Amino acid sequence: MQSRDSREKPRTRISFSQVLGEIFLTFGVLVLLFVLYESYWTNIESGRQQDAANEKLDELWQEETERVNPRQKLTPELGEAFARMYIPSFGSDFHFAVIEGTDEEELIAGPGRYSDSQMPGEAGNFAVAGHRVGKGAPFNDLGNLRACDAIVVETRNSWDVYRVMPISTDTATREQEAAPCFTPEQMQRMTAGDYADVMGRYITTPNHIEVINPLPGSTSVDVTEGAESLITLTTCHPQFSAAERMIVHGMLVDQISKTDGERPAVLEET
Repeated sequence: MQSRDSREKPRTRISFSQVLGEIFLTFGVLVLLFVLYESYWTNIESGRQQDAANEKLDELWQEETERVNPRQKLTPELGEAFARMYIPSFGSDFHFAVIEGTDEEELIAGPGRYSDSQMPGEAGNFAVAGHRVGKGAPFNDLGNLRACDAIVVETRNSWDVYRVMPISTDTATREQEAAPCFTPEQMQRMTAGDYADVMGRYITTPNHIEVINPLPGSTSVDVTEGAESLITLTTCHPQFSAAERMIVHGMLVDQISKTDGERPAVLEET
């Protein structure tokens, strides 16, 4: 008769590769959960805050419209919505209330203005940051923008129409890209003048904060006489990473008064 010890099966030794496999499996599950959280759950909260911001913005504009003596344009408070952004090539459903500030608290509610930059329509640079993944992902598709695509900013009084600047670095190609939507004077400034080094879309590193200066690339934060009105959009690159930044620059080509109450035709562009 066999003893109890002799009947027991030998213990299976756990190999290093099995332990490593378990670690990788656990890590993969955690990454998947993080991706789901970033790309789904944060969108729910962001959507709720964006809806509230739009509602409050409508109320604010209505109050200002009904005032006998409307207040002068003031810098909005941090976290306050003050404008709306439309990018027609992204579809008719792309419109976001723009929030004052670029901290995480503001950006979860929508794209946020760099507080040191100019306001919409002003000479200089109206610079806006936005998430690319999760939290509403307003700037997820910035990489699809082409030269002359419209970026429309709605304020209480006007529709400010910006066009993406030439993306090429070659002078001849920049002229071709600018011709359909910019004036001859703007074309000259973008091909041989002070805006010749400002590309419509490119990738850079986070330390290049001069991209939001009145003249992108310049170290000066002063708005010079005769400066164009620009818009700058910034977002992380690539997706799920903050290693780099995608930058889009546009130049103001039109300001349409809202006195007639009609939506401008540019919003129907595709």
